[in-house]
Amino acid sequence: MTQAIAERRATPSFDGTPIPPEDLRHIIDAGLHAPSGYNMQPWRFVVVQSPEQKRRLRSASYNQAKVEEASAVIVACGDADGWRKDLDLMLQLGREGGMPESYAAQARTSVSNFLSGFSSGEMHGWLNKHVMIAFTHMLLMAEVLGYDTAPMEGFEQEKVHEVLRLPMSYWVVALLGIGHLKGPDKYNGGRFEMNHTVFGEEYGKPLRAF
Repeated sequence: MTQAIAERRATPSFDGTPIPPEDLRHIIDAGLHAPSGYNMQPWRFVVVQSPEQKRRLRSASYNQAKVEEASAVIVACGDADGWRKDLDLMLQLGREGGMPESYAAQARTSVSNFLSGFSSGEMHGWLNKHVMIAFTHMLLMAEVLGYDTAPMEGFEQEKVHEVLRLPMSYWVVALLGIGHLKGPDKYNGGRFEMNHTVFGEEYGKPLRAF
């Protein structure tokens, strides 16, 4: 995992080699095991593999060739209404896993009160956070399995909706291209030193644990 994190690059071009179904399942399953607020799991994933659909998706993604070249493109979305539909299921799963009844009763009220008050912008922000946790799980699992990946934020929301026939409540967060590298890998852009972005106890104080 450490090597996969250190060596990962945003792949500029893929060779289109198909991904075995069992590998794709492992990648998706990693995302489905991500944590989320209240365990509401608001992510929804559309896996695009057919040449025709990848071509359409490319047209909705600023004509990026790697959308069409990738073996699979996972379109990561969040469902703004998911919590309304899934609250009972979440509580059922929780009870099966040992959730106390008192907590379940409290959660039913607190989840509804919290999420029902969101503006559209606040809901999109909440979805972005949780979907990207799952997205990163999938990206890293793909890398660990020996695949190359390209996280993409270059797409047009309405056009992706049209291509994938998404429900109105869905918010497209990002695209994940998965496959094998074709040609040279992307250059190493480098990362800021820890003392540039990490602080200890409060802003401006160095983290002295290292």
